[in-house]
Amino acid sequence: MDADGSAARDGGAPEGGVSEAERELFGGALVYDTSWARYEEERYQLGLRTMVGGTPRLVGTAVRLAWRADRRATLLVAAAELGRSATQAVALLGVNRLLATLLAEGEMAGRLRAALPVAVLLGCAALIGAVCGALSTLGSGPLEPKVERLAREQYLERAYQVEMAAMEDDEFHRLLESAQFGATSARTMIRHCVAVVSALLSLLAAATVLTALHPVLLPMLVLMVLPRAWATLSVSRRRYRSFHRWVQHSRGASMLARLMTDTDAAQEIRVHGIGPYILRHFRGMSLSQESEQARLARQAARTELLAAACTGGAALATYLILAWLLWGGTMALAAAGTAVLAIRTGAAQLDSLVRQINYLHEESLYVGDLDRLLAESAHRRIPSGGQRLPATVERVTFEHVTFSYPGEGNAPVLDDVSLTLPLRRGAVIALVGENGSGKSTLAKLLCGLYLPQRGSVRWDGVDAAVIDRQDIFARCAVVHQDHYRWPMTARVNATISRTGTPVDEERLARSAAQAGVDELIPELPRGWQTLLSRTFKGGHQLSGGQWQRLGIARAHYRGAPILIVDEPTAALDAKAEQRIFDQIRSLADGGQTIVLITHRMASVRRADLVHVLHEGRLVESGTPEELLAREEEGHYRSLYDLQAAQFAPVPAPRGGR
Repeated sequence: MDADGSAARDGGAPEGGVSEAERELFGGALVYDTSWARYEEERYQLGLRTMVGGTPRLVGTAVRLAWRADRRATLLVAAAELGRSATQAVALLGVNRLLATLLAEGEMAGRLRAALPVAVLLGCAALIGAVCGALSTLGSGPLEPKVERLAREQYLERAYQVEMAAMEDDEFHRLLESAQFGATSARTMIRHCVAVVSALLSLLAAATVLTALHPVLLPMLVLMVLPRAWATLSVSRRRYRSFHRWVQHSRGASMLARLMTDTDAAQEIRVHGIGPYILRHFRGMSLSQESEQARLARQAARTELLAAACTGGAALATYLILAWLLWGGTMALAAAGTAVLAIRTGAAQLDSLVRQINYLHEESLYVGDLDRLLAESAHRRIPSGGQRLPATVERVTFEHVTFSYPGEGNAPVLDDVSLTLPLRRGAVIALVGENGSGKSTLAKLLCGLYLPQRGSVRWDGVDAAVIDRQDIFARCAVVHQDHYRWPMTARVNATISRTGTPVDEERLARSAAQAGVDELIPELPRGWQTLLSRTFKGGHQLSGGQWQRLGIARAHYRGAPILIVDEPTAALDAKAEQRIFDQIRSLADGGQTIVLITHRMASVRRADLVHVLHEGRLVESGTPEELLAREEEGHYRSLYDLQAAQFAPVPAPRGGR
């Protein structure tokens, strides 16, 4: 941060502090210590022994990923790398033979003739090595994207299979954030694994030659590379620790950047002049991230400088030993020349091996995050299987249900709620109450999205906890106030609620007519094939009422016996609101059971049963007429009178005009 505190004014923060943007926009720090992962420290403590001992496991992981993705390509790469390493060993031995021949006594013409077969051998070895390298590239090229696709499919599959409670759990969501890089890292692991195998085999070739020339040269070669290995591992460990500490902070900064180009936020950003505000906080969060990167760079520079000094000392000692061997006559000049070449080749390969193993380990950490997600999500997945429900269910009963959303200290949203929802064909059941009374949460429990912490939700007496959850999902369709607007065609938006079977054109036509969408589709530029997103070329946007009609068509197309309608008209004008309710009523007349969630009392006059919730508790139940006719004023009557008073005529002021 500058001495004048400009970084702080831009929303930045001193190292380790909380930026203004974090405090103002997110309520606190988005940079975490790593104590949240109890065993994470073990992953950071990568040393040389750990590296050497863990290399077979890492290579095995990469090979298993590759084998599962494409066996033929894996075998091709393995064979090509073995062939290339063999040619390198032949090349080093050939160089030694070539130098010995050229430096031998006798006429130059004779020495050249004797060296010709060796030169031809070296040329053939180089050609074979080039062919093997090309074959390795040919195999690894398609292998890498296949591995990434398989890993990403696993990630996405688990993401949609876990319980809603897991998606809203902070710890699990942070794991979900870090694990998203696992697919890309799995792909990169294949590349680094190939490089590790290649460097290892090349190193073995160089080590074999050095050992044959003189046993002392091999340990000196290792000493030359150890400092570089230590530096590389240290820098990698710090970088990975920093990634985990800053992952949520980076996500927050990226979110601010996306907001500036988000079409939904664009209007308010311009009218309310929010752009400079978001840009200022984006700059502040970016400055904090830049400060962290500068800190890592300073530490890396010090580490690499120390390692370079140690490597230089080891190299000097190695060449002094080689000179001493020459001086004492222990080694011939040709052998010394070969040793120099082998040392340079071996040092390069050993350095490459250490770096590639380090890269392999680093990528394996992210693949490990993906593995941890797969393991963790296995315990949080929506259970598969369970008791099947009969074709027709007569009632759903909530028995002393208490529910709180994930998070420490969250108060119960529903508190000891007991009620019955009769699932009669054509029935309309209303859940009413103020905002925050628990209506929508109760509907989520009805759908099976959550299970209560206490009490039970029973379908004809069977606890939802033992029922096949997919069977519960299949019984429900939902129309939200803010139902998701898929950035796809109008046809997909209407039929996406039933993707398990091919599109039924007659069913789609009936759903469109039921929801009034049949009048809308001809007005769209490409009819059903119109893309409903302006973020893509040729996209089109609908009004709120048009989207709501399309949402009703989607729910009708699903054909579920229970339709949950959650505040469907909150953003609509009076005419559109009346039309939506007429359509909902017609859905009930068509045989569905409607569960209507609303805080508007006038909307439930035609309901068959009303449950009134207040601050998470059930306070009244009955028909609208029964609730209004009670002698003592109940909660429903109070809300009804309060809203009705808004439409009462305003008396003219006395003496006024």
